[in-house]
Amino acid sequence: MGLKMLLVDDEPLARSRLRTLLADCKNPAAEVAGEAANAAQAMEHLRRQSFDGVLLDIHMPGADGLALAQVMRTLPDPPAVVFVTAYAEHAVSAFELEAVDYLTKPVRLERLEQALARIEKARQGRAGGPEPEEVLVIQDRGRTERVPVAEVLYFKAELKYITVRTAARSYILDGSLSELEERHGTQFLRVHRNALVSRRAVRALEKQFDAEEGEGWAVRLNGIDESLSVSRRQLSAVREALAS
Repeated sequence: MGLKMLLVDDEPLARSRLRTLLADCKNPAAEVAGEAANAAQAMEHLRRQSFDGVLLDIHMPGADGLALAQVMRTLPDPPAVVFVTAYAEHAVSAFELEAVDYLTKPVRLERLEQALARIEKARQGRAGGPEPEEVLVIQDRGRTERVPVAEVLYFKAELKYITVRTAARSYILDGSLSELEERHGTQFLRVHRNALVSRRAVRALEKQFDAEEGEGWAVRLNGIDESLSVSRRQLSAVREALAS
């Protein structure tokens, strides 16, 4: 049985094109189980039946697609959301709302099939499959990139930005360290007022000498050569992480 899809777009021609493309999708297959021209109509459909996924336009009269996606997250069994829009600048907002994909118009069959595969994966996750992978959405030199949180070795606050370090490279993220700690605190450990490190990556705690602060401590992480300073306040927490 194919994925049950809801199409939400104020342009009838756009919905018609998506219907045609969905009919050509084979792996996975999908069927249009409902259509809506605005957020209110979409919510009427969602109250009456459940859907596996929603292909959702962003720019619509009244409540836009981002607002509708926010409301859908409160449903008992929310469908997976794929944004379909002509405006690529909303990608970061879309992924913050946990959209599984983001398609730009005109939609190509190949990209639509990739989006449906992600909806299928999300549906399996809701049915008791593996937990969906946590990602950071980072804008870097004109492109939007999804970086798995599991690959991050540390977050370090520098001026107005956060450096995100993986074994492969560094990224720059807009945000605050406290927000990251609140969101990912089970996976990361604060070692200093300006740094969080991956608990699983902590390799060693060693003494270091700093010209400004004198003798202190630093933590070394698997996968990179650099070390990060550990404040006296966080020293016992780092020792506990190493012991466990």
